[in-house]
Amino acid sequence: MKPRVGFFDFTCCEGCQLTILNLEEEFLELLELVEIVEFREILQAPAAALDIAFVEGSIAGPEEAARLRRIRERSRTLVALGACADNAGVNALSHFRAPEELGESAFGRVVEGIEERLPRPLECFVAVDARVPGCPIDGREFLGLLQALLVGRAPELPAYAVCVECKLGEYPCTFEQGTVCLGPVTRAGCNALCIAGGDRCRGCRGLVDNPRSQPYRQILEQHGLTVEDILAEFRIFNLPPEKS
Repeated sequence: MKPRVGFFDFTCCEGCQLTILNLEEEFLELLELVEIVEFREILQAPAAALDIAFVEGSIAGPEEAARLRRIRERSRTLVALGACADNAGVNALSHFRAPEELGESAFGRVVEGIEERLPRPLECFVAVDARVPGCPIDGREFLGLLQALLVGRAPELPAYAVCVECKLGEYPCTFEQGTVCLGPVTRAGCNALCIAGGDRCRGCRGLVDNPRSQPYRQILEQHGLTVEDILAEFRIFNLPPEKS
């Protein structure tokens, strides 16, 4: 019997699920290995039990938290899919605005209890067994993680920073162009896609395991920054989790 897999979305743009669908032929090959029993983008058929649940989106409000817990209860393995699920993503910027200001900007009025609906990552509410970081995720990384789960191997993420991928790609350092970049403390695995496109790293893949390690600290010190300075830039992504 094929492993039963479900895909779920909460507060997000659903871009990570679209990335999976954009795998096209590889996605069709995936169907030979697993049985997708829940995936709102392509079918509506709730299943009683799941071997793997891929969950996209941050959790905003008690209703979403309750639904997530129900998914967790019937799933053997739960995977945080993308930055919103992993670290609350860009949605976490709402934590840095006053509640009344959020209500006015979104609804044109003050909204009672809006602070109870500020988005948080999955791990604030349930145990997360694995994660695919990024905004959006990398399709190849998703396939690699799924393959690891199917053969019973623990998924692994790169333990080095995006700076390594910049060096391998021979991209010019954004610091040398006068732009602050989060590459020295951000987990690699994206092939420095944003830098390759002329932008800077904004930290969507989360912190590398040891951001204060000597090589990365030296890069920052060369440009007049401390690790604390660069960590202060992590507001767009990487909201610190608070268990609930």
